[in-house]
Amino acid sequence: MGVKAKLSVYRAKRDFTRTAEPSGEGEVAGGNRRRFVIQKHAATRLHYDFRLELDGVFKSWAVTRGPSLDPHDKRLAVAVEDHPLDYGDFEGAIPKGEYGGGTVLLWDRGYWEPEGEARPEEALAAGDLKFVLDGERLHGSWVLVRMKHDRFGGRRTNWLLIKHRDGYAREGDGGAILAEDRSVASGRSMEEIAAGKGPAPRPFMRAGRGSRG
Repeated sequence: MGVKAKLSVYRAKRDFTRTAEPSGEGEVAGGNRRRFVIQKHAATRLHYDFRLELDGVFKSWAVTRGPSLDPHDKRLAVAVEDHPLDYGDFEGAIPKGEYGGGTVLLWDRGYWEPEGEARPEEALAAGDLKFVLDGERLHGSWVLVRMKHDRFGGRRTNWLLIKHRDGYAREGDGGAILAEDRSVASGRSMEEIAAGKGPAPRPFMRAGRGSRG
């Protein structure tokens, strides 16, 4: 399936004459490392959008309580539609009444690599994707596991995002990382972004091959 077909659901849900979100028409060059972004999103309910670059798009999940560094915290991650790669540079306010209306803050970004012998596409299809993050806030080994009761049903599948035990794990204090709540791209707070104040985010997806921007 081509990128255009993968983004059909994303585009159908949005009116790009009203929202500043990228349409996905622009080209984003591939790099020598796969990228990831996490966007704090104050929509109807506050959540964190977790996105992994794979096959020309961002595979995306809405993590309802945000990531945790505690391996005991299994955070619900609801799979959503594929997003365009230039979405990784988006920070701003989606108008009320539009799909996902609310404020979007770039909470983390960096690079990821799959773990294990299976290709990431195969691991994702099997519902067990192990990977390593090298971000500005999140690091180390993680796994996304599709919940068994949802393996064969539903368009929106439920997964669990779990931190593996390693030097970056923080048992009993996994959610403290969420207190770091300013944008890694602009330094702004959610309130400043909602008000349209402060500097624009530094580009990452369009910053050049291998660059953090």
